Parts: sequence; C-alpha cells; structure tokens
Amino acid sequence: MQKYFTQKYYADKRQSTSTKNKALLALVWVSIFWGTTWLASKEAVQNAPALQVIAIRQLIAGVLYIGFFIFKKHPWPKGKQWVVILVLSFLNFMLSNALSTWGVKFIPSGLAAIVGAIFPLWLVIITMFKGKRLPRQALLGLMLGFGGVCIIFYEHLKDFVNPDFRFGIMLSICATISWSFGTLYTKQEAINFNPYFSLGFQMLFSGIIVLSFAEIMGNTASVSDIPASSWWAISYLVVIGSVLTFAAYIYTLQHLPTALASIYAYINPIVAVLLGALLVNEKLTIFIAIGGAITIAGVYLVNNSLKKKIILGPAEPIN
Repeated sequence: MQKYFTQKYYADKRQSTSTKNKALLALVWVSIFWGTTWLASKEAVQNAPALQVIAIRQLIAGVLYIGFFIFKKHPWPKGKQWVVILVLSFLNFMLSNALSTWGVKFIPSGLAAIVGAIFPLWLVIITMFKGKRLPRQALLGLMLGFGGVCIIFYEHLKDFVNPDFRFGIMLSICATISWSFGTLYTKQEAINFNPYFSLGFQMLFSGIIVLSFAEIMGNTASVSDIPASSWWAISYLVVIGSVLTFAAYIYTLQHLPTALASIYAYINPIVAVLLGALLVNEKLTIFIAIGGAITIAGVYLVNNSLKKKIILGPAEPIN
C-alpha cells in the first residue's frame, strides 16, 4: 500500500511539473505573439477598408470559436447571459477591438500598442469617479503612466498637425476606455458562465454589426480587390491572434498564478515597438523608449495595487 501511494505521489508530481512547464511555454507564446498582432493589424488595414477587414476577422474567428465549443458539447449560454454577451460584444469588439485595429491604419503599430497598454489607468479614473478610495500605489502608477505617455507624445507633437494622426490616437484612446468598461462589466456580470465560449458569440455578433456599419459608411470593397497582403494578415490575426493565442492564454490562466500570467501584458508593447522598428521602419527614439518604460511601470503599479479589488482582463484591448 505504501509503495502504491509513493508511486502515485511521484506520478502526480511529474504531471504537475509537466503542466506547469506547458503553461510557462503558453505564457511565452502569449507574450510574444499577442505583441505581433499590432503590426499584423496595421498590415491588414493598410491597403484595405479597415472596418471590412475587422468584420471579416471577427466573423471567421467567431465561427471557429463557436464551432469548437459546439464540438466539445459545452452548454450554451441561457436567459440573461445573452444580454451580457451582447453588452460585452459591444464594449470589447464593436468598440475596443474594432477601434484599436482601425487606429493602427493612421498611427505606428508600436505607438498604438503602448496606448493600448494604458487601459488599467482608466480603471483608476473610473474608480475615482465612483468615489472609492484608492491605494497610494495606484495613484502613483496613474501619474507615472500618464507621465510616460506625455514623454512619448512629445516626440509626436508635430504629428498632431496631421488630422489622420489625431484620428488614429483618438480611436486608440477610445478603445482603451471601452475595454476598461468591458472589464468592469465582466467582473460584475459574466462570472456564472464560461466567458471564453461567449467570446465566439461576441466576435460573431460584432462582425455582423461592424460589417453592416461598414456597408452603410461605404467602407467596403469587393473581396477580390482586397490585396493578398491584407488576406495574409487577416489569416494571421484569426489563427494566431484570435484562436491559438487565446487558447494559450486560457491555459496560462488555468495553470499559473494570476500575477505571473499577467507578465505578457508588459512584454506585448515591447514586442510591438521592436517589430515596428525592425520590419516597417517605424521610428524608435529615446523618447519612445523612456516614455514606454515609464508607462509600463505605471501600469504595473496600477495592476499590482488593484488586482485584489478588480478582476483585470488582458492589460490592453484585444488585438
């Protein structure tokens, strides 16, 4: 009997170690590849109607997600859960994902990634408006974060003369605000059913609405007129950004402490900035490097101080 329990103990220990190693590999995957999606998004919308590209990506990814959970015979959402799914579809995909992707058409992908990473700072501001007392660490993080953004934008002051640049920045900031409200709503409402199964429906509904809006706005083109480069980028975003990396992220959350799993959020902007500079010659200056580091440090302080009070989702809009 003792031999049996000894063997079982070591078998369980080996299995636990193997699972942790797989989760760490999943975390590395998320840290790198979600950072690459900013540049892929820019490539996708560079020579094609942005809203149409966004809708195509969300429709395909949504169908794949829903198909997977149907295959796994997972219970469908019921009753009021559909209301929650519709609200999250509006906040997280019709607004946040769509606006952040649309924004990279007008601004560098690395800059968009840094702007996207400041979303926890909006959580602090929303919490302040609710009259809640905040930890000093959160307030320090808020000041550091916005100070870092100011340093980054100092390099781009002359770019604000360009209306397209201003529009891209506005879209990116609105995306982070929407993601903040989506995160708070998720904490409040989406705790009694599988939020990842709901992602498929959120993407599908959003894709349909965004495509309809694109048609009304005349922001569409014949499928045959969309260049191959955009199709390759869309394929990358669907397979890598929406399917594989989300699966890796779920696995990471299931098997690693939240504090460790959140590390990816601070690596993604670095990956995006470096790729933008290396592959498409986006400007990488001392202002962007220092400002980006200060901003990420501020976001870290905010996340660290609020993680016990607010269930934080990804520290940037889903991209």
